[in-house]
Formats: sequence, C-alpha cells, structure tokens
Amino acid sequence: MANFDAVGRRKTAVARVRLVAGSGKVTVNKRTFDNYFPTEILRMAVSKPLVVSQTEGKYDVIVNVHGGGPNGQAGAVSLGIARCLLLAEEGVREGLKREGLLTRDSRMVERKKPGRPKARKRFQFSKR
Repeated sequence: MANFDAVGRRKTAVARVRLVAGSGKVTVNKRTFDNYFPTEILRMAVSKPLVVSQTEGKYDVIVNVHGGGPNGQAGAVSLGIARCLLLAEEGVREGLKREGLLTRDSRMVERKKPGRPKARKRFQFSKR
C-alpha cells in the first residue's frame, strides 16, 4: 500500500495532494469534497484527472490546499491529482497530456504600477 504525493499550483493557490489506495473518497482540508467545492463546475475540474485516467473509486484523495480563491484552488488540486496519477499508474500520461492536465498554468495577476489605480487602468483624463 503505497502513498503518492505531489504538489499542484495555480495562481496563488498551492495544493498538496496524497493518493492512497481506497474507495474513491476525496477529502479537502479535512472537509468533504462536496462541502469544500460547492459548484458542479469546480467539482468537475477537480475530478477530471481521475475521469480521464479511469481511476475513479480506486484511490482515496487527501488534499491540503491554501491560498487563492475557489477557481485557483480547484486548478491546483487538479494538477496535483494528475501528477500523483503519473506516479501511481502506468500509461496514463498520454491521456492526461492530451487533456492538458499536466501543464502548469503560469498566468499570474499583474502587479499594480505606481501612479495608476490598477495594473493597466489609468485615472480619468480631464482635458480642461
């Protein structure tokens, strides 16, 4: 009975994921999966690596995630699960790669610039 650990990141969210042989139970920050991710879209994003690799119900997933918001956290958990599956299963790489689940989305929020209200927005211009 081996444990497989991996880290997933998205925006400012970081997810530490552990895959353990089990019945398919997903726990996020010691809460149930449905409780932590309230919308169906987020739940689908998180479970997509398990669906693509056809390993639903084969592993228990234990996740510790912090930082960011719901979307970033869901993306981080998804990447972490995909990376764990690479270690746990043979021959799942091609399917996960085809679905884009192994690529770290490197887009980050652009920093605020001095003399501006936001990164690119400018204060209202008055001619007179």
